[in-house]
Amino acid sequence: MRVGIVGTGAIARLHARAYRNLGFSVRAVTDVNAAAAQHFVAEHGGEVVADVDALCARADVDYVDVCTLPNVRLQIVEICATYRKHVQVQKPIATTVERARRMIDVATAAGIVLGVVSQHRFDESSRFLEQAIEAGRLGRILQCDAYVKWHRTDEYYGRPGKGSWEVEGGGALINQAIHQVDLVRWLIGPVAEVWGTWQLGAAHRIESEDNLSALLRFANGATGVIQASTAFWPGYPERIEIHGTKGTAVVTGDRLTTWDVQDDSGSTPPIAQQAASGASDPMAISLEPFERQFTDFAEAIRTGRTPAVGGREGLVALEIVEAIYQACRTGERQAVVEQ
Repeated sequence: MRVGIVGTGAIARLHARAYRNLGFSVRAVTDVNAAAAQHFVAEHGGEVVADVDALCARADVDYVDVCTLPNVRLQIVEICATYRKHVQVQKPIATTVERARRMIDVATAAGIVLGVVSQHRFDESSRFLEQAIEAGRLGRILQCDAYVKWHRTDEYYGRPGKGSWEVEGGGALINQAIHQVDLVRWLIGPVAEVWGTWQLGAAHRIESEDNLSALLRFANGATGVIQASTAFWPGYPERIEIHGTKGTAVVTGDRLTTWDVQDDSGSTPPIAQQAASGASDPMAISLEPFERQFTDFAEAIRTGRTPAVGGREGLVALEIVEAIYQACRTGERQAVVEQ
């Protein structure tokens, strides 16, 4: 696969490393910061082009990888649609549900594949749990909790737009814990309603939340908790804890660290203790799940199927986030209606 990259920050550099491992080639890049783009191609290859239109116009680009801040992704998807270029965007899919729906509509009308990077679905632990829960190995699910107790520095939030509603859509929940929101929805099923409370700028000079707690009720009757923070020094690996009538599973970072299940049978759980996590360093994460997701996206393009994490999956996670934010604003429980 031949890739064009929009935005050449830290996540783009990580993507480029994954592409190199897969044998994909970066053919063209563009960035509003021309110097950053030049540094990027010096390290990862490709050619700097003037803008998204110039990148999409190239015949040697099979798909566009959007590594920008989320507030401009709709416009980029619209340009990709004009040129009939498949497009993959970073999480969250957009800053609002309205924009996310528009992105899906635009991609569908153009007949292009739209993917959303949510690489933790491709962790070995996640893939094992999805199959184990489907097989009933944990019994009936009673509770699913996700804890993202991370730390980000003042310098991290000192960059333009970081932690703002307009540019990023919010703070710790939409930018850091969106992965765990996606995972609990994928593993447990639809969320019916949420409650929440937050602290805005608890430890950083930002307008959105850097500390939030939410309660969930799933459509199947299970309950849960999501805690999202970037205020807790020095930062701790994220955890997902799933409790069923037959036992408990715990994922720490990207690894299954606990599997306590009564009378269990089936494939051997991939128990591990050494986990990769972005708890204090956003780039201290494994490349392997990215490689698996990029391979899946490429196969979706080749075969015409929907990718494992497409626009709708990105939208559903954002619908939960938006409902939690509304609960925090109003102090009232909010229904989650998937569309």
